[in-house]
Order: sequence, then C-alpha cells, then structure tokens
Amino acid sequence: MPGAGLRCVNPYILMSKTETAPLTVWLVEDYAPFRNTVSRLLNGTPGMACTHIFATAEDALRSLKSQTRPAAILVDVGLPGMNGIDFLTVVRETAPETRVIILTAFEDDDKVFKAICAGAAGYLLKSADATQITTAIREADAGGAPMTPSIARRVLEMFSRMAPAKTDYGLSEREKLVLEKMVEGLTKKEIANVLDMNFHTVDAALRSIYSKLEVNTRTGAVAKALKEKLV
Repeated sequence: MPGAGLRCVNPYILMSKTETAPLTVWLVEDYAPFRNTVSRLLNGTPGMACTHIFATAEDALRSLKSQTRPAAILVDVGLPGMNGIDFLTVVRETAPETRVIILTAFEDDDKVFKAICAGAAGYLLKSADATQITTAIREADAGGAPMTPSIARRVLEMFSRMAPAKTDYGLSEREKLVLEKMVEGLTKKEIANVLDMNFHTVDAALRSIYSKLEVNTRTGAVAKALKEKLV
C-alpha cells in the first residue's frame, strides 16, 4: 500500500547468542529511489539495520506507537503532509531516546536553525556519501551531533551573528569545560578522557548544564552555547 511503512529486514533472525544486536535505523523519505538506495546502504553496513522505511511522517509516527523504537531515524525535511521538522518535534517528545538525524537537500539557514532548535541529533545533506551517513548515525548514537561540513559552517556563522548573552547561567568552571568539549563534538566518554574526569562526573555535569541552560538535548545545549557565546 503506497505510503505505508515497510519492514526492510528482521535483524534478529538467526542472530547467535554471542552476536551484538545491530544499531536499528528507520528511514522517512518520500522519494522511492533515494529511499531504496539508503536502506540498502544501511542493511549492507555491518552492525547496522534499516528495519522500517516510510514515505510519510504520519506512517512513521503510527509505527512508533506500536513498534520497538529504533536507535536512530533519518528523516527528510520536505515530506508530503507533516514535514520533517514537525515530525522531529513529535519524536523528541514521545521517544526522546531515539536520535533523529535530518537527511535532506535543503540547506537554507531557516530550516537548519529550526531543525537544531527542535532537537535534531544531526543535519546531513543528501550529497553525503555512504561513509558519512553511516558514520553520522554511529556518532549520533554515541551522543555526538554530526553535520555535513558546509552545514556546520553555516551554523557557526548563524550563531556568531547573534548578540551574546549577558549571563553565564551560573555554570561552574567544570561545567564550562564540559560544555566547551560538547561544542567541539566530543562524546561523554571522550570528554571524560580529555578532562581526566570520571564518566559519572561528566554525566552529572551534563545534567546540570541542561538544567541551567533550560534545554533538554545535547544539540540544544550546543546551540545555546554558540548563540550566546558561553564558551
């Protein structure tokens, strides 16, 4: 049925007890040729499985209510019906553990800014190659915020044009160091290693940073830090 969610594979069939479950990914893309190409790429990547593909955001949201939630979702911005950014907002509210990565042809500042503010875990252009896409999924799953280089530059330029805030939100020196490393794109484990901190100490610092900055996601914290020149 057109527009209905399709199962790509069942990654758990014939999986031995010693094997690690693959990183599950859903794909929301209305252009069938590109959708099929990306799903084949993901299913051909060791340790990764595209378990569901959808032509519309509405179909994906219906499945999200009844199916096991994936580790990540790749979604286009320009979809029929609900657009990708509105979809992202709903997923962030209903399945906050799922990382949503924008994969689109749109690179205008307005869409990039809205996606980041909505909590996108990453923003890739469809011109990204196979390695960039699969690497970005793993990076997002590990807590990073992958972006196509040209998008990353635009983000930095957007926020650099904005006026700095007059407050540091009461961040401690340790929290400022952790936030600085977050902006650099380091994962929690990498931050702990670089700053010679216990992993749990870094985790506690992150929770405190989110609370003080009044954000709910890593990308939200990084966006606010760049916008208000906190680091």
